[in-house]
Amino acid sequence: MEFVDTHSHLQFESFDRNRDAVYEAASAAGVKRIICVGTSLADSQKAITYANAKDGVWAAVGVHPHEAADFLNDPNSKTKLSQLLEAKKVAAVGEIGLDYYKSRTPKDVQEKAFRTQLEIGLLTGLPFSFHARDAWGDFWRILDDYGQLRGVLHSFSSGVKQLDAALERGLHIGLNGIMTFTKDHAQLDAARQVPLERLVLETDAPFLAPAAVRGQVCEPKHTAITAEFLAKLRNQPLEQVAKTTTDNAVKLFKI
Repeated sequence: MEFVDTHSHLQFESFDRNRDAVYEAASAAGVKRIICVGTSLADSQKAITYANAKDGVWAAVGVHPHEAADFLNDPNSKTKLSQLLEAKKVAAVGEIGLDYYKSRTPKDVQEKAFRTQLEIGLLTGLPFSFHARDAWGDFWRILDDYGQLRGVLHSFSSGVKQLDAALERGLHIGLNGIMTFTKDHAQLDAARQVPLERLVLETDAPFLAPAAVRGQVCEPKHTAITAEFLAKLRNQPLEQVAKTTTDNAVKLFKI
């Protein structure tokens, strides 16, 4: 069986000491494709550099809402972002969006950075990797200003209401280790109801290790653990979940 980790941060310093071993372990677990997602312009460059050095690895370029102020304060940020998006092996624009959970970044700053990246990203034809946390009203309002967009709602952990809103807008849903340890039945209900043809897998490594390895550094290899959990939760064969989510990711990101 083969899996795709559609959202990882293998370029982070957390993996500096054992990045090659983590990469090999992922392959051994059937995770043959990994997207390394940037959280700032500098981090996106690291993701590109790593993707260019490894088979089966691609990059996503974008600025996380927590980094929105630094992005807007850089007078050359738009040019830098556009240039990074032209790089080889860039598969998506992301992660971009809104995060109101204990955030120190003002909402208007987040929105401006989000809109700027949407407008630049739309010129590339690439799909988006979206981050939305405790910001659904503003998130949908902004997205709807740009028509239907191709992309994935990364690290989805909400209920059926937000799932339906995402599906109505044509988005894919990225599920990760949160599903294995959440106590929120609404989240699990939504995970059961994601149409298989809209589901992709991810880890958000080094964060959100699945329950079986909770307390450890999350790695791309743990995609397989989440797939096994979801297969049981949804009463679907693991082989079907693996194949369809892989096909979905390959088609969406062209990897």
